[in-house]
Amino acid sequence: MTIEQLQQRVDEWITTVGVRYFSPLTNMAILTEEVGEVARIMARRYGDQSEKPSDRDRDLGDELADVIWVVACLANQTGIDLTAAIERNFAKKTTRDATRHQNNPKLK
Repeated sequence: MTIEQLQQRVDEWITTVGVRYFSPLTNMAILTEEVGEVARIMARRYGDQSEKPSDRDRDLGDELADVIWVVACLANQTGIDLTAAIERNFAKKTTRDATRHQNNPKLK
């Protein structure tokens, strides 16, 4: 699936099954919640916190997909073409960071 197709499928789902988009501010709060769920898994499964039995069945892939879903909602609501935005972002990072990371002694 392309990013464009993702945005279209999310829009189709929202306007049929989901009835309508939540407000952008509500979706921002939902995004924060979803990122928090990813952080919880990361801290407990890959970080220093111990994992609770109730966390063991949490699916990191599903939580990451939730984050992408809400990002697509926000993009759709605000008229952002994510494909174009990501292409611009790659160009920006490539120009800005052309030698930055290669010259970073912390990454050696």
